[in-house]
Amino acid sequence: MERRVHVVVLPYPSQGHINPLLQFAKRLASKGVKATLATTTYTLNSIRVQNVGVEPISDGFDEAGFAQAADEDTFLQSFKTNGSRTLSQLLQKYESSDFPVSCIVCDSFLPWALEVAKKHGVYGASFFTNSATVCVIFSYIYRGLISLPCKLEDMPLLFPGLPPLNLPDLPSFLKKPDSHPAYLKMKLNQYPNLDKADWIFANTFEALEGEAARGISELWPVKLIGPMVPSAYLDGKIKGDRGYGASLWKPLSEECTRWLEAKLPKSVVYVSFGSMVSLTPKQMEKGLVCDIVQPSTGTWSSWVLCDSLRGEFDSLGVPMAAVPQWADQLFVEEIWEVGVRAKEDEEGVMRKEAFVGCLKEVMEEERSKDIKKNSSKWREMAKKELSEGGSSIKSIGDFVEHLRLANKKGEAKEFMNGTD
Repeated sequence: MERRVHVVVLPYPSQGHINPLLQFAKRLASKGVKATLATTTYTLNSIRVQNVGVEPISDGFDEAGFAQAADEDTFLQSFKTNGSRTLSQLLQKYESSDFPVSCIVCDSFLPWALEVAKKHGVYGASFFTNSATVCVIFSYIYRGLISLPCKLEDMPLLFPGLPPLNLPDLPSFLKKPDSHPAYLKMKLNQYPNLDKADWIFANTFEALEGEAARGISELWPVKLIGPMVPSAYLDGKIKGDRGYGASLWKPLSEECTRWLEAKLPKSVVYVSFGSMVSLTPKQMEKGLVCDIVQPSTGTWSSWVLCDSLRGEFDSLGVPMAAVPQWADQLFVEEIWEVGVRAKEDEEGVMRKEAFVGCLKEVMEEERSKDIKKNSSKWREMAKKELSEGGSSIKSIGDFVEHLRLANKKGEAKEFMNGTD
């Protein structure tokens, strides 16, 4: 009897990372794989999903997670130490079961999990939640091909597969590397041990960022498997999959639904701050949005799109007004043409007037027609990538088939050795 493939999926414990990796686990489960999400003890009870197992590992702060740590460095070091130990224990738990682990798919923010995989003799894969464009840029920084901070006199930056990038196009980390040193270090630590990864996955898709991925394929041989959003909005092949099944905050689904149902179609602006960014008091004071929404039009809007939200906007065909803070949204306006970006002033603050102007442009002005048309176009392309014959679904299928064949070979070896 063929042994069932078992994949453990390990996300970084923030909402924008749990969402796409949990969705990937669902995709694997839909193909007959036993999928287990390994998440921190503190986030364990936030996850409610069918057909995917959930197991705890420790970051060393089991009572309150990151909020319990003194700072980012303390949390990340503790997570590496305690996470490595408890992930090893999880693999040992399954070694003597009917479902020994075949592969660990870890968030690229947790490269130590690849070391755990190799220690236990199982496959390891790294999953990048950022866009391919951002991964290209940080890969160049890691290899010393770009010096920080990036300055105006260094512009434009040139990368294979990408158009020339100027200072406003770059992630904020590159302009102010001292603003969040621990997270910048975490970004760069995604790359040193990628040679230990048997697969590298990215939550994007061929039509959107294929050229960017191919531009550095020798340095970053990635498989594009996105967008990882609930199946109901794409191919509809996973029954009942209309939401992620994870929320680190108390969900207000019923209240929000009732409120939305009372509004006219396309009359709501959605503002997302992301799950890891904290805006300065000055930005909060100067960037408050006034009431400009007209009943006959509408859009979704974001100050800061966390990684998974970028995929959601691409997949749902929703126009954007964006204020990039850390990483994503570089191509929202100029390349993908699905929205506009509010510009910061000389003090690095996005003023209310600038943001309101972006909202009006997306919702009311002549350009809004083209933006909505392009948003719908990308939605259809995203659906195609995860439908039968699409490149993303093919990459996922190839991954599963490789693991199945490896399982068969392992069983044959055991039989030949007389251990079965």
